[in-house]
Amino acid sequence: MEPDTAAAAEAFGLALRELREQAGLTLRELGRRALYDYTRLSRAERGEILVPEPQVSALDNELKAGGVLVALRKAATGRPPAVTARPCSVTGSEPVILEIRMPGGGSITLSLSRRQFTQVLASGALAAAFPGAGSPDDAARAAQALEQPARIDDEVLGYFRRTLDEFYKADKMLGPGRLISPVLAQIDVLDGLRASVRPPYADPLLQVLAQHAEMAGWLLQDSGDLDAAAGWSRRAAEWAQCAGDANLTAYMLVRQSNIAVLAGDHPAVVQLAAAARRTPGPVDPKLIALALQQQARGHARLGERSDCYALLDQAVSTLAAHPDVTVPGAPAYLHHYDLRTLTEQSASCYQVTGHADRAVTILQDTIAATSPALVRDRGHLTAKLAVACTRIREPDPARAAALGLDALAAARQTGSARILGELQTLGQRLTAQWPAHPATRTVREALAA
Repeated sequence: MEPDTAAAAEAFGLALRELREQAGLTLRELGRRALYDYTRLSRAERGEILVPEPQVSALDNELKAGGVLVALRKAATGRPPAVTARPCSVTGSEPVILEIRMPGGGSITLSLSRRQFTQVLASGALAAAFPGAGSPDDAARAAQALEQPARIDDEVLGYFRRTLDEFYKADKMLGPGRLISPVLAQIDVLDGLRASVRPPYADPLLQVLAQHAEMAGWLLQDSGDLDAAAGWSRRAAEWAQCAGDANLTAYMLVRQSNIAVLAGDHPAVVQLAAAARRTPGPVDPKLIALALQQQARGHARLGERSDCYALLDQAVSTLAAHPDVTVPGAPAYLHHYDLRTLTEQSASCYQVTGHADRAVTILQDTIAATSPALVRDRGHLTAKLAVACTRIREPDPARAAALGLDALAAARQTGSARILGELQTLGQRLTAQWPAHPATRTVREALAA
Protein backbone atom coordinates (compact mmCIF):
# COMPACT_ATOMS: atom_id res chain seq x y z
CA MET A 1 0.00 0.00 0.00
CA GLU A 2 1.42 3.42 -0.99
CA PRO A 3 2.13 5.90 1.86
CA ASP A 4 -0.76 8.23 0.95
CA THR A 5 -3.15 5.29 0.61
CA ALA A 6 -1.96 3.82 3.91
CA ALA A 7 -2.59 7.14 5.68
CA ALA A 8 -6.08 7.34 4.19
CA ALA A 9 -6.76 3.71 5.19
CA GLU A 10 -5.74 4.39 8.80
CA ALA A 11 -7.91 7.53 8.99
CA PHE A 12 -10.83 5.59 7.54
CA GLY A 13 -10.30 2.69 9.95
CA LEU A 14 -10.21 4.95 13.00
CA ALA A 15 -13.48 6.61 12.01
CA LEU A 16 -15.12 3.29 11.15
CA ARG A 17 -14.29 1.75 14.52
CA GLU A 18 -15.48 4.80 16.47
CA LEU A 19 -18.76 4.95 14.56
CA ARG A 20 -19.39 1.22 14.95
CA GLU A 21 -18.70 1.29 18.69
CA GLN A 22 -20.90 4.36 19.16
CA ALA A 23 -23.66 2.50 17.34
CA GLY A 24 -23.23 -0.47 19.72
CA LEU A 25 -22.63 -2.96 16.89
CA THR A 26 -20.22 -5.85 16.70
CA LEU A 27 -18.19 -6.45 13.55
CA ARG A 28 -20.47 -9.40 12.69
CA GLU A 29 -23.64 -7.32 13.11
CA LEU A 30 -22.34 -4.46 10.99
CA GLY A 31 -21.08 -6.85 8.31
CA ARG A 32 -24.48 -8.56 8.15
CA ARG A 33 -26.35 -5.26 7.82
CA ALA A 34 -23.98 -3.81 5.21
CA LEU A 35 -23.61 -7.14 3.36
CA TYR A 36 -19.84 -7.14 3.79
CA ASP A 37 -17.47 -9.75 5.26
CA TYR A 38 -16.87 -8.92 8.93
CA THR A 39 -13.27 -10.22 8.82
CA ARG A 40 -12.50 -7.66 6.13
CA LEU A 41 -14.21 -5.01 8.24
CA SER A 42 -11.82 -5.93 11.06
CA ARG A 43 -8.83 -5.48 8.75
CA ALA A 44 -10.25 -2.16 7.52
CA GLU A 45 -10.54 -0.88 11.10
CA ARG A 46 -6.87 -1.71 11.61
CA GLY A 47 -5.97 0.25 8.47
CA GLU A 48 -4.74 -2.83 6.65
CA ILE A 49 -7.12 -2.61 3.68
CA LEU A 50 -9.50 -0.14 2.08
CA VAL A 51 -13.18 -1.08 1.80
CA PRO A 52 -14.44 -0.87 -1.81
CA GLU A 53 -16.39 2.31 -2.45
CA PRO A 54 -19.82 0.68 -3.08
CA GLN A 55 -19.65 -1.02 0.34
CA VAL A 56 -18.48 2.24 1.99
CA SER A 57 -21.76 3.87 1.06
CA ALA A 58 -23.65 1.02 2.69
CA LEU A 59 -21.52 1.27 5.85
CA ASP A 60 -22.02 5.02 5.96
CA ASN A 61 -25.79 4.58 5.74
CA GLU A 62 -25.93 1.86 8.40
CA LEU A 63 -23.85 3.93 10.83
CA LYS A 64 -25.67 7.18 9.98
CA ALA A 65 -22.28 8.80 9.33
CA GLY A 66 -23.67 11.54 7.10
CA GLY A 67 -20.97 11.11 4.45
CA VAL A 68 -17.92 11.06 6.73
CA LEU A 69 -16.86 7.54 5.72
CA VAL A 70 -17.46 8.30 2.06
CA ALA A 71 -15.28 11.42 2.31
CA LEU A 72 -12.48 9.56 4.07
CA ARG A 73 -12.57 6.80 1.48
CA LYS A 74 -12.38 9.29 -1.38
CA ALA A 75 -9.17 10.66 0.07
CA ALA A 76 -7.43 7.46 -1.00
CA THR A 77 -8.23 8.19 -4.65
CA GLY A 78 -7.17 11.80 -4.54
CA ARG A 79 -10.68 13.16 -5.03
CA PRO A 80 -11.58 16.17 -2.89
CA PRO A 81 -13.64 15.13 0.14
CA ALA A 82 -16.63 16.99 1.54
CA VAL A 83 -16.21 16.29 5.25
CA THR A 84 -16.32 19.11 7.78
CA ALA A 85 -14.92 18.99 11.28
CA ARG A 86 -14.54 20.90 14.49
CA PRO A 87 -11.03 21.42 15.87
CA CYS A 88 -9.11 18.84 17.83
CA SER A 89 -7.66 19.30 21.28
CA VAL A 90 -4.66 18.05 23.20
CA THR A 91 -3.27 18.56 26.69
CA GLY A 92 0.39 17.90 27.42
CA SER A 93 1.41 14.54 25.99
CA GLU A 94 -2.13 13.14 25.93
CA PRO A 95 -3.63 11.88 22.66
CA VAL A 96 -5.03 14.34 20.16
CA ILE A 97 -8.83 14.39 20.43
CA LEU A 98 -10.41 15.08 17.04
CA GLU A 99 -14.13 15.79 16.80
CA ILE A 100 -15.70 15.33 13.37
CA ARG A 101 -19.02 17.05 12.79
CA MET A 102 -21.29 15.13 10.44
CA PRO A 103 -23.24 17.03 7.77
CA GLY A 104 -26.55 15.54 8.93
CA GLY A 105 -25.99 16.51 12.56
CA GLY A 106 -24.11 14.95 15.47
CA SER A 107 -20.41 14.16 15.58
CA ILE A 108 -17.86 11.44 16.23
CA THR A 109 -14.77 11.78 18.41
CA LEU A 110 -11.45 10.16 17.48
CA SER A 111 -8.59 9.69 19.92
CA LEU A 112 -5.34 9.84 17.93
CA SER A 113 -1.65 9.59 18.68
CA ARG A 114 0.59 12.35 17.32
CA ARG A 115 1.56 10.09 14.43
CA GLN A 116 -2.05 9.26 13.63
CA PHE A 117 -3.02 12.92 13.80
CA THR A 118 -0.42 13.85 11.21
CA GLN A 119 -1.47 10.90 9.02
CA VAL A 120 -5.07 12.09 9.11
CA LEU A 121 -3.83 15.47 7.87
CA ALA A 122 -1.78 13.70 5.24
CA SER A 123 -4.88 11.88 3.96
CA GLY A 124 -6.38 15.24 2.97
CA ALA A 125 -9.80 14.17 4.25
CA LEU A 126 -9.91 16.74 7.01
CA ALA A 127 -8.28 19.68 5.23
CA ALA A 128 -11.38 21.83 5.77
CA ALA A 129 -10.99 21.49 9.54
CA PHE A 130 -7.36 22.60 9.68
CA PRO A 131 -6.37 25.87 8.00
CA GLY A 132 -2.74 24.76 8.14
CA ALA A 133 -3.21 21.28 6.74
CA GLY A 134 -0.98 21.95 3.74
CA SER A 135 -0.58 19.52 0.89
CA PRO A 136 -0.76 15.73 1.34
CA ASP A 137 2.92 15.46 0.30
CA ASP A 138 3.94 17.94 3.01
CA ALA A 139 1.94 16.23 5.72
CA ALA A 140 3.11 12.77 4.65
CA ARG A 141 6.72 13.95 4.96
CA ALA A 142 5.96 15.27 8.43
CA ALA A 143 4.35 11.95 9.36
CA GLN A 144 7.51 10.11 8.31
CA ALA A 145 9.57 12.50 10.43
CA LEU A 146 7.48 11.58 13.47
CA GLU A 147 8.52 7.97 13.09
CA GLN A 148 12.12 8.80 12.21
CA PRO A 149 13.17 12.19 13.68
CA ALA A 150 16.46 11.93 11.81
CA ARG A 151 14.44 12.62 8.66
CA ILE A 152 13.73 16.20 9.75
CA ASP A 153 15.06 18.57 7.12
CA ASP A 154 14.40 22.02 5.69
CA GLU A 155 11.33 20.76 3.82
CA VAL A 156 9.72 19.36 6.96
CA LEU A 157 10.44 22.56 8.89
CA GLY A 158 9.10 24.55 5.94
CA TYR A 159 5.85 22.60 6.14
CA PHE A 160 5.35 23.55 9.79
CA ARG A 161 6.20 27.20 9.05
CA ARG A 162 3.63 27.29 6.26
CA THR A 163 0.94 25.81 8.48
CA LEU A 164 1.67 28.52 11.05
CA ASP A 165 1.26 31.21 8.39
CA GLU A 166 -2.15 29.75 7.55
CA PHE A 167 -3.15 29.83 11.21
CA TYR A 168 -2.22 33.52 11.37
CA LYS A 169 -4.36 34.27 8.32
CA ALA A 170 -7.31 32.26 9.61
CA ASP A 171 -7.17 33.94 13.04
CA LYS A 172 -8.13 37.33 11.63
CA MET A 173 -11.28 35.82 10.15
CA LEU A 174 -12.22 33.02 12.55
CA GLY A 175 -10.92 34.17 15.92
CA PRO A 176 -9.66 31.81 18.64
CA GLY A 177 -12.66 29.50 18.99
CA ARG A 178 -11.82 27.25 16.05
CA LEU A 179 -8.04 27.54 16.12
CA ILE A 180 -6.80 26.94 19.66
CA SER A 181 -7.13 23.17 19.52
CA PRO A 182 -5.43 22.63 16.12
CA VAL A 183 -2.54 24.86 17.17
CA LEU A 184 -2.09 22.95 20.45
CA ALA A 185 -2.19 19.68 18.53
CA GLN A 186 0.49 20.95 16.17
CA ILE A 187 2.62 21.94 19.18
CA ASP A 188 2.26 18.41 20.54
CA VAL A 189 3.48 17.02 17.22
CA LEU A 190 6.49 19.37 17.23
CA ASP A 191 7.28 18.66 20.88
CA GLY A 192 7.36 14.97 20.07
CA LEU A 193 10.07 15.69 17.50
CA ARG A 194 12.05 17.96 19.80
CA ALA A 195 13.31 15.17 22.06
CA SER A 196 15.06 13.31 19.24
CA VAL A 197 16.11 15.95 16.70
CA ARG A 198 19.82 16.60 16.30
CA PRO A 199 21.97 19.42 14.83
CA PRO A 200 21.80 21.19 12.49
CA TYR A 201 18.00 21.11 12.80
CA ALA A 202 17.63 21.24 16.61
CA ASP A 203 17.68 25.06 16.91
CA PRO A 204 15.44 25.67 13.86
CA LEU A 205 12.91 23.19 15.26
CA LEU A 206 12.96 24.96 18.64
CA GLN A 207 12.36 28.24 16.84
CA VAL A 208 9.33 26.83 15.00
CA LEU A 209 8.07 25.33 18.26
CA ALA A 210 8.46 28.71 20.01
CA GLN A 211 6.54 30.43 17.21
CA HIS A 212 3.67 27.96 17.59
CA ALA A 213 3.66 28.47 21.37
CA GLU A 214 3.48 32.23 20.82
CA MET A 215 0.46 31.68 18.58
CA ALA A 216 -1.17 29.50 21.24
CA GLY A 217 -0.59 32.22 23.83
CA TRP A 218 -2.18 34.81 21.57
CA LEU A 219 -5.25 32.68 20.84
CA LEU A 220 -5.74 31.88 24.52
CA GLN A 221 -5.40 35.58 25.36
CA ASP A 222 -8.03 36.43 22.78
CA SER A 223 -10.30 33.74 24.23
CA GLY A 224 -10.00 35.25 27.71
CA ASP A 225 -7.82 32.60 29.40
CA LEU A 226 -5.06 34.94 30.57
CA ASP A 227 -3.36 32.41 32.88
CA ALA A 228 -2.98 29.87 30.07
CA ALA A 229 -1.93 32.64 27.69
CA ALA A 230 0.82 33.74 30.07
CA GLY A 231 1.95 30.14 30.53
CA TRP A 232 2.32 29.49 26.82
CA SER A 233 4.01 32.85 26.32
CA ARG A 234 6.60 32.00 28.96
CA ARG A 235 7.16 28.62 27.35
CA ALA A 236 7.59 30.29 23.96
CA ALA A 237 10.18 32.63 25.49
CA GLU A 238 12.12 29.67 26.93
CA TRP A 239 12.18 27.84 23.59
CA ALA A 240 13.17 31.05 21.80
CA GLN A 241 16.10 31.52 24.19
CA CYS A 242 17.16 27.89 23.72
CA ALA A 243 17.09 28.46 19.95
CA GLY A 244 19.17 31.63 20.29
CA ASP A 245 16.39 33.72 18.71
CA ALA A 246 16.84 37.23 20.12
CA ASN A 247 13.93 38.65 18.12
CA LEU A 248 11.40 36.14 19.36
CA THR A 249 12.76 36.43 22.91
CA ALA A 250 12.17 40.20 22.83
CA TYR A 251 8.82 39.78 21.13
CA MET A 252 7.59 37.45 23.88
CA LEU A 253 8.34 40.16 26.45
CA VAL A 254 6.09 42.47 24.41
CA ARG A 255 3.43 39.75 24.29
CA GLN A 256 3.58 39.31 28.05
CA SER A 257 3.30 43.09 28.41
CA ASN A 258 0.16 42.91 26.27
CA ILE A 259 -1.32 40.26 28.56
CA ALA A 260 -0.51 42.48 31.55
CA VAL A 261 -2.69 45.23 30.01
CA LEU A 262 -5.71 42.93 30.18
CA ALA A 263 -4.78 41.75 33.67
CA GLY A 264 -4.69 45.38 34.85
CA ASP A 265 -1.05 45.21 35.96
CA HIS A 266 0.03 48.56 34.48
CA PRO A 267 3.52 48.70 36.06
CA ALA A 268 4.24 45.28 34.51
CA VAL A 269 3.13 46.62 31.12
CA VAL A 270 5.87 49.25 31.31
CA GLN A 271 8.52 46.97 32.81
CA LEU A 272 8.09 44.12 30.32
CA ALA A 273 8.03 46.41 27.28
CA ALA A 274 11.13 48.24 28.52
CA ALA A 275 12.88 44.88 29.03
CA ALA A 276 12.09 43.96 25.41
CA ARG A 277 13.94 47.07 24.25
CA ARG A 278 17.00 46.00 26.27
CA THR A 279 17.17 42.47 24.85
CA PRO A 280 20.74 41.76 23.67
CA GLY A 281 21.24 40.57 20.14
CA PRO A 282 20.16 41.63 16.65
CA VAL A 283 16.64 42.88 17.45
CA ASP A 284 14.73 44.25 14.45
CA PRO A 285 14.02 48.02 14.67
CA LYS A 286 10.34 47.33 13.94
CA LEU A 287 10.25 45.27 17.11
CA ILE A 288 11.81 48.14 19.04
CA ALA A 289 9.04 50.40 17.69
CA LEU A 290 6.42 47.89 18.83
CA ALA A 291 7.97 47.77 22.32
CA LEU A 292 7.97 51.58 22.49
CA GLN A 293 4.29 51.72 21.54
CA GLN A 294 3.46 49.00 24.10
CA GLN A 295 5.36 50.81 26.84
CA ALA A 296 3.39 53.96 26.00
CA ARG A 297 0.17 52.04 26.70
CA GLY A 298 1.37 51.30 30.20
CA HIS A 299 2.32 54.90 30.93
CA ALA A 300 -1.08 56.07 29.64
CA ARG A 301 -2.85 53.79 32.12
CA LEU A 302 -0.62 55.04 34.91
CA GLY A 303 -1.67 58.61 34.10
CA GLU A 304 1.81 59.54 32.85
CA ARG A 305 0.79 61.43 29.71
CA SER A 306 4.09 63.09 28.83
CA ASP A 307 5.95 59.77 28.98
CA CYS A 308 3.21 58.13 26.91
CA TYR A 309 3.31 60.73 24.12
CA ALA A 310 7.12 60.85 24.07
CA LEU A 311 7.29 57.08 23.59
CA LEU A 312 4.64 57.17 20.85
CA ASP A 313 6.66 59.81 18.99
CA GLN A 314 9.77 57.62 19.31
CA ALA A 315 7.84 54.62 18.01
CA VAL A 316 6.59 56.56 14.96
CA SER A 317 10.10 57.84 14.15
CA THR A 318 11.63 54.38 14.50
CA LEU A 319 8.99 52.68 12.37
CA ALA A 320 9.07 55.40 9.70
CA ALA A 321 12.83 54.95 9.39
CA HIS A 322 12.56 51.13 9.29
CA PRO A 323 9.33 50.18 7.45
CA ASP A 324 10.59 46.71 6.48
CA VAL A 325 11.74 43.72 8.52
CA THR A 326 15.52 43.51 8.37
CA VAL A 327 16.35 40.53 10.59
CA PRO A 328 15.71 37.05 9.08
CA GLY A 329 13.19 34.93 10.97
CA ALA A 330 11.51 37.88 12.68
CA PRO A 331 8.08 37.15 14.25
CA ALA A 332 5.30 36.98 11.68
CA TYR A 333 3.39 39.86 13.26
CA LEU A 334 6.19 42.32 12.47
CA HIS A 335 5.66 41.85 8.74
CA HIS A 336 2.18 43.38 9.17
CA TYR A 337 3.14 46.03 11.72
CA ASP A 338 3.19 49.43 10.00
CA LEU A 339 2.43 53.07 10.74
CA ARG A 340 -1.29 52.54 10.21
CA THR A 341 -1.29 49.69 12.75
CA LEU A 342 0.72 51.76 15.22
CA THR A 343 -1.74 54.64 14.83
CA GLU A 344 -4.72 52.35 15.41
CA GLN A 345 -3.17 50.88 18.54
CA SER A 346 -2.35 54.34 19.87
CA ALA A 347 -6.10 55.09 19.96
CA SER A 348 -6.31 53.35 23.35
CA CYS A 349 -3.70 55.79 24.71
CA TYR A 350 -5.71 58.77 23.51
CA GLN A 351 -8.89 57.38 25.02
CA VAL A 352 -7.52 57.05 28.54
CA THR A 353 -5.59 60.35 28.45
CA GLY A 354 -8.60 62.52 27.66
CA HIS A 355 -8.46 62.69 23.86
CA ALA A 356 -11.30 60.33 22.95
CA ASP A 357 -12.35 62.42 19.94
CA ARG A 358 -9.00 61.70 18.31
CA ALA A 359 -9.40 58.01 19.16
CA VAL A 360 -12.83 57.96 17.45
CA THR A 361 -11.37 59.43 14.26
CA ILE A 362 -8.54 56.89 14.24
CA LEU A 363 -10.86 53.93 14.84
CA GLN A 364 -13.39 55.05 12.22
CA ASP A 365 -10.67 55.37 9.59
CA THR A 366 -9.21 51.99 10.51
CA ILE A 367 -12.58 50.21 10.33
CA ALA A 368 -13.24 51.75 6.90
CA ALA A 369 -9.93 50.31 5.67
CA THR A 370 -10.47 46.82 7.20
CA SER A 371 -11.99 44.09 5.03
CA PRO A 372 -15.40 42.77 6.15
CA ALA A 373 -13.91 39.27 5.86
CA LEU A 374 -11.71 40.01 8.90
CA VAL A 375 -14.61 39.45 11.27
CA ARG A 376 -12.67 39.28 14.53
CA ASP A 377 -10.52 42.33 13.76
CA ARG A 378 -13.46 44.49 12.68
CA GLY A 379 -15.46 43.34 15.70
CA HIS A 380 -12.71 44.37 18.10
CA LEU A 381 -12.25 47.74 16.42
CA THR A 382 -16.01 48.33 16.48
CA ALA A 383 -16.22 47.51 20.19
CA LYS A 384 -13.40 49.94 20.95
CA LEU A 385 -15.14 52.61 18.87
CA ALA A 386 -18.36 52.04 20.82
CA VAL A 387 -16.57 52.70 24.12
CA ALA A 388 -14.82 55.75 22.67
CA CYS A 389 -18.21 57.21 21.66
CA THR A 390 -19.14 57.38 25.36
CA ARG A 391 -15.99 59.38 26.20
CA ILE A 392 -16.00 62.13 23.55
CA ARG A 393 -16.87 65.78 24.28
CA GLU A 394 -20.43 65.21 23.02
CA PRO A 395 -21.08 61.54 23.87
CA ASP A 396 -23.57 59.57 21.77
CA PRO A 397 -25.06 56.65 23.78
CA ALA A 398 -27.40 55.59 20.96
CA ARG A 399 -24.57 55.24 18.47
CA ALA A 400 -22.37 53.54 21.06
CA ALA A 401 -25.12 50.98 21.67
CA ALA A 402 -25.65 50.30 17.97
CA LEU A 403 -21.92 49.76 17.48
CA GLY A 404 -21.83 47.54 20.54
CA LEU A 405 -24.53 45.26 19.16
CA ASP A 406 -22.62 44.91 15.88
CA ALA A 407 -19.48 43.99 17.81
CA LEU A 408 -21.40 41.51 19.96
CA ALA A 409 -22.38 39.55 16.85
CA ALA A 410 -18.70 39.29 15.91
CA ALA A 411 -17.79 38.19 19.45
CA ARG A 412 -20.32 35.38 19.32
CA GLN A 413 -19.09 34.29 15.90
CA THR A 414 -15.39 34.26 16.78
CA GLY A 415 -15.28 33.56 20.52
CA SER A 416 -13.13 36.64 21.15
CA ALA A 417 -13.10 37.56 24.84
CA ARG A 418 -11.27 40.78 23.99
CA ILE A 419 -14.37 41.99 22.15
CA LEU A 420 -16.57 40.96 25.08
CA GLY A 421 -14.25 42.76 27.48
CA GLU A 422 -14.70 46.02 25.57
CA LEU A 423 -18.46 45.45 25.52
CA GLN A 424 -18.56 44.91 29.27
CA THR A 425 -16.83 48.27 29.64
CA LEU A 426 -19.43 49.76 27.28
CA GLY A 427 -22.27 48.33 29.37
CA GLN A 428 -20.78 49.71 32.57
CA ARG A 429 -20.33 53.19 31.10
CA LEU A 430 -23.84 53.31 29.67
CA THR A 431 -25.32 52.17 32.98
CA ALA A 432 -23.32 54.72 34.98
CA GLN A 433 -23.98 57.72 32.73
CA TRP A 434 -27.33 57.02 31.03
CA PRO A 435 -29.15 54.50 33.24
CA ALA A 436 -32.62 55.40 31.87
CA HIS A 437 -31.65 55.60 28.20
CA PRO A 438 -33.33 52.91 25.99
CA ALA A 439 -29.94 52.13 24.44
CA THR A 440 -28.55 51.22 27.86
CA ARG A 441 -31.31 48.69 28.43
CA THR A 442 -30.80 47.20 24.96
CA VAL A 443 -27.09 46.67 25.51
CA ARG A 444 -27.57 45.24 29.02
CA GLU A 445 -30.15 42.74 27.76
CA ALA A 446 -27.99 41.72 24.80
CA LEU A 447 -24.96 41.13 27.02
CA ALA A 448 -27.03 39.18 29.53
CA ALA A 449 -28.37 36.96 26.75
